[in-house]
Amino acid sequence: MITSTDRIEKHIELRAPRARVWRALTDAGEFGAWFRVALDGPFVVGARVGGQLTYPGYEHVRMEVEVERIEPEHTFAFRWHPHAIDPAVDYSAEPPTLVEFTLAEVAGGTRLTVVESGFDRVPAARRAEAFRMNEGGWVAQLDNVRAHVER
Repeated sequence: MITSTDRIEKHIELRAPRARVWRALTDAGEFGAWFRVALDGPFVVGARVGGQLTYPGYEHVRMEVEVERIEPEHTFAFRWHPHAIDPAVDYSAEPPTLVEFTLAEVAGGTRLTVVESGFDRVPAARRAEAFRMNEGGWVAQLDNVRAHVER
């Protein structure tokens, strides 16, 4: 088994067409519904989009992403600061990680892969915790996507 401290990779097969999964990922309102964040605007390549988390216990957190790539019905990617939950800390000087969602058709639906990479560049003092929290977070978020698109 190969273990990486730099990247998290998760896969899920969804009983939903690719177009439906794509909309759940790239429509800011739908993304916000399953991710539990009230986003300020649409996802546009090169734009920063932010919003308040609505997840219980994290309502104090403002999430910000910079959209890096949108390849319709295939890849959606953004950069953000992982596990940036302390409102007293300015995370802007830290290198962000890259989150990439990739879609592929499979029998009966769509395979969604999420890869978050760049943890080796996160400051050492918070790297392990950011990795641990996001690894568990992606497991939960993929369950949220499933519930959102398969209803």
